[in-house]
Amino acid sequence: MRIYLAGPEVFLADAEAVAAAKRAVCAAHGLLGVFPLEPPPVAPDAAQPEWLRIYWANEAHIRGCDALIANLTPFRGASADVGTVYELGLMRALGRPVFGYSNTARRFGARTLAALGGAARRRADGTWEDAEGMAVEEFDRHDNLMLEGGIAASGGAFEAEEVPPERRWHDLAAFTRCVAAAARVLRAG
Repeated sequence: MRIYLAGPEVFLADAEAVAAAKRAVCAAHGLLGVFPLEPPPVAPDAAQPEWLRIYWANEAHIRGCDALIANLTPFRGASADVGTVYELGLMRALGRPVFGYSNTARRFGARTLAALGGAARRRADGTWEDAEGMAVEEFDRHDNLMLEGGIAASGGAFEAEEVPPERRWHDLAAFTRCVAAAARVLRAG
């Protein structure tokens, strides 16, 4: 069974080393991990701009996999990487299981309020809003409710733990628990 390994690790200087470590965890559970930087099953049209070739390659990988594990650790802000979120949604729309993990245990609402700093204010009903009057989502989730909702609805699992910042993009404990859960779900399915 093939698992697409979505996440912002593609931006790391040692992305290939992280990919190899993640593939090894997958292999230990009888799964084949597919990292976004791998050559796609069908090469995109070389005449297209690089950014579009990357898109088509990643979509081909996703379509060729049985499930997806998304690293939803906050990336450059309070929330997960938007590209990873898109990939999770695409796999969910294909009707396949999705799993997620975060190497930050702090909940989304608290992270959003911290990011807003003094720009957040309490409404009369006790909820929070930003400077533009938009409510701050507070459902005690690790990220936007649509992400964890999609994971739950697909039969997947979400794992989180607090990892020190210097190890945040390399610690694979929560990822390993997701791989084990994915192996169970895929074998049962």
